[in-house]
Amino acid sequence: MVAPTERSGATTGPATVLSIGQLAEVAGVHVETVRYYERRHLLPEPPRTPAGYRQYGPADVGRLSFIARAKSLGFTLAEVAELLTPSEPASALDPAPAADDLAVLELARRKLVAVQARRDELNQTEGRLRRLLDVCADPANEDCRALRISG
Repeated sequence: MVAPTERSGATTGPATVLSIGQLAEVAGVHVETVRYYERRHLLPEPPRTPAGYRQYGPADVGRLSFIARAKSLGFTLAEVAELLTPSEPASALDPAPAADDLAVLELARRKLVAVQARRDELNQTEGRLRRLLDVCADPANEDCRALRISG
């Protein structure tokens, strides 16, 4: 679990209630990110005070940290949504209760294949650009003429 910062004074103990700002700070995201994840149903709608302020707990910190880790690994929010079931409450010990280990591994395998394919595509593009630069290093080279805008 993410440790609180000194400035926020927020803790993530069992009886802790965090404001949206404290949750965002502890999880290392922006407040608008928390709101966006709620609108996308990646985070459950939190209980509110009579004044309407959101109240978050340790499970929300765990779930938000899980989402942030998945995003840092290159998963899209749609892919993260595959791993989370917003209707099931998350626990502090298991931030993604709906995330079946085999499903997570399968999604990670698919993501790795996609990353490798993208890397291969970028390597091919790099090779073509290097060849272009070699050909066009000599401005008089006729082979480079096709890239000129004016004729």
